[in-house]
Amino acid sequence: MFDRIARLFTITTKFEAFMVIYGLGLGATERGAHYLRDYPGVGGWMLFAVCPVAVFMAGARILESVERNGQ
Repeated sequence: MFDRIARLFTITTKFEAFMVIYGLGLGATERGAHYLRDYPGVGGWMLFAVCPVAVFMAGARILESVERNGQ
């Protein structure tokens, strides 16, 4: 039973990986928008820029692991 539930949270295809990355990207830009509101000026823009960079790094790792496990 636990295996069936765990399978729901396992990313197995590239399509699923891209959907997860898309969700992470939406959340990162929303957080960046809050940073711009809370920290006006250069500091807010720097924090905004860091949010998508973290998604790029996580997305690369997710895609790499999906490709490696698919072979």
